[in-house]
Amino acid sequence: MKNLLNIITIILCVLLSWEYTDGVENRASGEISFHRIQISSLFPSPSSSCVLSPRASNTKSSLHVMHRHGPCSSLSSEKATTSPDHDEILRLDQARVKSIHWKLSKKLTARDRLSQSQSTVLQARSGITLGSGSYIVTVGIGTPKHDLSLLFDTGSDLTWTQCQPCGKNGTSCYPQEEPIFNSSSSSSYSNVPCSSPLCDSLPSQGVYRNCSGSNCFYVAGYVDGSSTSGFLAKEKFTLTNTDVFDKLNFGCGVNNQGFKGIAGLLGLGPGTLSFPSQTAMTYNNIFSYCLPSSKEYTGHLTFGSGGISNSVKYTPSFTLLVNSGGSFYSLDIVGISVANKDLNIPLGVFSNATAIIDSGTTITRLPPVAYAALRTAFKEKMSNYKTTLGPPPFDTCYDFTGLRTMSIPKISFSFDGGTVVDLDSKGVMYMYGMSKGCLGFAGNTYNNNVAVFGSLQQKTLEVVYDVPSGRLGFAPNGCR
Repeated sequence: MKNLLNIITIILCVLLSWEYTDGVENRASGEISFHRIQISSLFPSPSSSCVLSPRASNTKSSLHVMHRHGPCSSLSSEKATTSPDHDEILRLDQARVKSIHWKLSKKLTARDRLSQSQSTVLQARSGITLGSGSYIVTVGIGTPKHDLSLLFDTGSDLTWTQCQPCGKNGTSCYPQEEPIFNSSSSSSYSNVPCSSPLCDSLPSQGVYRNCSGSNCFYVAGYVDGSSTSGFLAKEKFTLTNTDVFDKLNFGCGVNNQGFKGIAGLLGLGPGTLSFPSQTAMTYNNIFSYCLPSSKEYTGHLTFGSGGISNSVKYTPSFTLLVNSGGSFYSLDIVGISVANKDLNIPLGVFSNATAIIDSGTTITRLPPVAYAALRTAFKEKMSNYKTTLGPPPFDTCYDFTGLRTMSIPKISFSFDGGTVVDLDSKGVMYMYGMSKGCLGFAGNTYNNNVAVFGSLQQKTLEVVYDVPSGRLGFAPNGCR
């Protein structure tokens, strides 16, 4: 009996050790190589309540970032959709990536990479899809202030909203949750003249221009068939009670189609029309954000350097300007590790493929050689789990039915300048259905296609855009 008790004790100790130390591959070094997570935490309950980010609540010049389908969203009919159509989300995501590849189809060489403060101009097609557009912020527009839910997008420069009288005189409006902005009722609204230099510069900002009488008229078409057109105008924007800006340029869209629910878009790109560029005198063209881990939580979008974590690590960034197609923020990926082991990726793979960071792309796209190495290493670490077929573009998927927890290998990205970023556990897998998940990455068609660091992999990270210094920063636990 004593021997039996000893055996049971040993077994319990082993089980307990496995339960709590599965995330430690090297006990001597203490390095965490796996994320051990409750599977139920990956699939939010329809009855979940909203949990506000303390960072957004307590930091000046900060807005709550909400998932448009979550309980924190003001888009009531959309948040009732607790099970979004994953096929549609991934289809729109792929359309956005294709449009980015079209724009940045000219290969960047070492000669093209000038200084961090200079820009590289590329010839490419116009039009970019908004993708699945998951994250929104609430911004006040006009006098009196009209609160509107806008998608925020680092791959777009022009901020715009639907305006009355869209839907009349042969124009169209798409379904919008909040009342459509009425410029005629705002005392701070004014149209931009067609003769202004700003109107002439629209094509270089990724927007077509036209003239409607003496007023500047813009047309922004997207690859997925959606579009907005209307008057380029100036208006008062209110972020918080103390952060109010007069005469910011934006698009007052009177003919819009292809979108749903949202009132418009907040452009965070590096172009001169973007919100950070127009407010640079106040915020010095610095902003940061954190995308929440799941729909029940909010993250933050913060303008200026206030509240940026001391633990942020920076990597160089330069601006990619695309003629007739907007602009993007670049970053240089130099390596990837899985479970603390560097992948064997040839040195030229990443140097031959420029990379950008994009809040509007969900799934990170990698050069096919790099993705193949990532997939192989991930599969080796996940060999104990049941595989299954997943929706395109995924090819590495698992069925966790009946399991309470799972252990997934930690994935880390190395960027130029020695910056290493550990992805949060929620940034490794794309979950769908009731108990299935896929490795949340995809391979590009060609090795020289632009790589894209997407929003799934950015979850819970504090991502800092310091445009004057030509750098991007990352820190863990950014929503707290």
